[in-house]
Amino acid sequence: MAREFGNVRKLPSGKWQARYHGPDGQRRSAPYTFDTKTAAMRWLRLTESEVMRGEWTDPDRARVLLRDYAEQWIRERPGLRPRTVELYRWLLAKHIAPYLGGVELGRLSTALVRRWRADLLAAGASESIAAKCYRLLRAVLNTAANEDRIIRANPCRVRGADRENPAERPALTVAQVFALADLMPHPRYRLLVLLTAFCSLRWGEVSALRRCDVADDGSWVRVTVAHTEVAGRGIVVGPPKSRAGIRTIVVPEAIRADLVEHLRERVGREPSALVFTGDQGRAIRRTNFSQRVKWTGVARKIGVPGLHFHDLRHAGNVWSAQTKVSTRDLMARMGHDDMRAALIYQRATQEAAERIARGLSDLADRHRAQGSDESTG
Repeated sequence: MAREFGNVRKLPSGKWQARYHGPDGQRRSAPYTFDTKTAAMRWLRLTESEVMRGEWTDPDRARVLLRDYAEQWIRERPGLRPRTVELYRWLLAKHIAPYLGGVELGRLSTALVRRWRADLLAAGASESIAAKCYRLLRAVLNTAANEDRIIRANPCRVRGADRENPAERPALTVAQVFALADLMPHPRYRLLVLLTAFCSLRWGEVSALRRCDVADDGSWVRVTVAHTEVAGRGIVVGPPKSRAGIRTIVVPEAIRADLVEHLRERVGREPSALVFTGDQGRAIRRTNFSQRVKWTGVARKIGVPGLHFHDLRHAGNVWSAQTKVSTRDLMARMGHDDMRAALIYQRATQEAAERIARGLSDLADRHRAQGSDESTG
């Protein structure tokens, strides 16, 4: 059977070579030689089996360098937001290309990927960065294997390499958020803090809000676009982070009056007028905001050093989960189309644990009461 598919021959060096006709009609040789005729025949049978199963890949195409293929993948990947493109290019240039960029796709192996990841961590990269790099590499090679059929299988099979274990972010209390808002040097920034927390908004979402996105009575805000800061281009207006990011959020009544006052005193009447602006009346840049309000200092004052602006959204998500809403309702408010994030916020709280303990105690008390009644009867 193998002889009909191809043949083997002994070379002057004493090694054995396997040759065959590929599905494209081209005559090809195995990418390496073999010590024995049996080994060459075995390779030939395996290759024939791949052809019959439709799993054969053109070895010439697999000679493309990872660097070149990954750069093309990023350029042609549909639906990537500008910030994501920037991140992918940075990860590729900084952490992937220096190690694996010059390797042909067909020569990548799980062992090589495992060694690259270990070297990355040994060089000082954090587990979070290593996980991001690994997920990018896996996505690129998934396309090479499953869509372009350049390689037989994705070599990214290192268990646990895609997981991040970031430090737990602080869950701010309502009192801490109000204290933080009161420490803002300008009233417009006070509302920025409150609205971000109580409506679970991302920076790009809250900074892109326009007058037409806010109810006149402050009862709701609507997220339709988001701001993204891109190196060399400044602030770019685009879609929210996910499809579910386009949403209308009911504003808690406790801060509606603050929102109405802000609209009246600090926002232009044009529908396109930004709700929040910097000192020059233009869109706020995150770095400028942090410097303007001395974010590091005010975070220390409320007892949360190392606080990130995104922790305001995190706080709002925690509060929302504690109201015992359904997972779907929580996803809608957060702007997530994946329920995993919502489930994280619905983890048991101390209050819930105490309620469970009280319920179990009541069951035990009733059991004891029934036993007492039966003994006296």
